[in-house]
Amino acid sequence: MKVQIWANLGVANVERTKAFYTQLGITKNAGHESDELASFIFGDEGFVIHFFKDDILKENGMKGELADLSKGNEVIFSISAETEAEVNEWAKKVEAAGGNVFDPPRAFQGMYGCAFSDPDGHKFNILKWK
Repeated sequence: MKVQIWANLGVANVERTKAFYTQLGITKNAGHESDELASFIFGDEGFVIHFFKDDILKENGMKGELADLSKGNEVIFSISAETEAEVNEWAKKVEAAGGNVFDPPRAFQGMYGCAFSDPDGHKFNILKWK
């Protein structure tokens, strides 16, 4: 059996989400977008994140309320970097695109990295193992 896993997240504004991840250079998932969905492919292994309009995800996927990201966390996605300079560049690109770098680039626990949230509060970190 072949298994593929992907993530579905809710967003308030699909167009803003499309613009944010496009500006970061993330590849669009061709054929998987509409007024209610933005879809992107992350990393070399092709991990897909679908960003559904909040009400669509609540009604058709979750069958309930979505997490209030202003009050807590849902998950943090990790993206690998090859160099410290690449981590620093990610931080600059995120801020320029309208994201929030809530943990600036720094060395910690054998890594160098930073963490950010997108305009809807979904969290990512960029990590370079030392």
